[in-house]
Amino acid sequence: MPRRLLLKRALTLSMLAAVEQLIPACAVTPTTSVSPAVPTPLSGDVIDLTINKQWFGLDGQTAPAMTFNGSIPGPVVHLKEGQQATLRVTNCLEESTSIHWHGILLPDLMDGVPGVSFADIKPGTTFTYRFPVKQSGTYWFHSHSGGQEILGLYAPIIIDPLTPDPFRYEREYVVMLSDWSFESPETLFSNLKKQAGYYNFQKRTAGEFFTDVRRLGFWPAIQNYLMWDRMRMDPTDFADVTSYSLTYLMNGLSPIGNWTGLFRPGERVRLRFINAAPTIFYDVRIPGLTMTVVQADGQNIQPVVVEEIRMGVAETESERESPHPL
Repeated sequence: MPRRLLLKRALTLSMLAAVEQLIPACAVTPTTSVSPAVPTPLSGDVIDLTINKQWFGLDGQTAPAMTFNGSIPGPVVHLKEGQQATLRVTNCLEESTSIHWHGILLPDLMDGVPGVSFADIKPGTTFTYRFPVKQSGTYWFHSHSGGQEILGLYAPIIIDPLTPDPFRYEREYVVMLSDWSFESPETLFSNLKKQAGYYNFQKRTAGEFFTDVRRLGFWPAIQNYLMWDRMRMDPTDFADVTSYSLTYLMNGLSPIGNWTGLFRPGERVRLRFINAAPTIFYDVRIPGLTMTVVQADGQNIQPVVVEEIRMGVAETESERESPHPL
């Protein structure tokens, strides 16, 4: 290669490298698939989060998603009680976004729905959240803009206490329960606006009506049906959106993905459950194994031994298990 051409190409590459340093990271981040690997936990005095639009693959299908640092759920954010948290959030979307730090005690200007106590994070900009950490336990954060949470913008927060927790365990896992729909948030809301029970196929039948007549009497049965009609609700409508549209996820994996937490025989394992689903109640149990609930919504409680727990929307629970020897 002639020396003049070599120098010309080297100079061009140098200029490109210099220009790249001046461009925001989100402007050069490609739209790729969500990583199936467990994201690296984030900790320290300054934590960086990037919101991107990427493709999410699930059971052979793909759809647009939104992610914190390229994963669903986002990486575990580790904080310490008493520290001054600084989280720099860069919005690489083509729309505004915001974050709600769920269950965290913090100034109103550091949280909330855009237009109420918080403006928003404009496309291509970075907002720095700063607040003192006044608590400990298991929490989570998610987008507070539009339907972005439904598209994957949620992640766990673990806050270590100043003094050790009053229970012992050898291993721990965060278990984030959520769901995914290949219908867009706009489609879901539109369907529910047209018909509240759009996704509920468990309707009462004529046979059930005659059963109610025999059980209650004709007029009480009629009154019961009229009551539900006045409320414009189905008595079998337990959730706005059902498994007709939803796939239920555990740490971003479907039942086919089979999320697995490893342990050694006899170890005490702490499971930090978080219900990040928009509308779903989850019943959680481990067949053949009891669980000891030691914390609820970030607060230590008197330990309770259970075989199953029910978690409402946005709840967090911390359980300690003693696996049977294998």
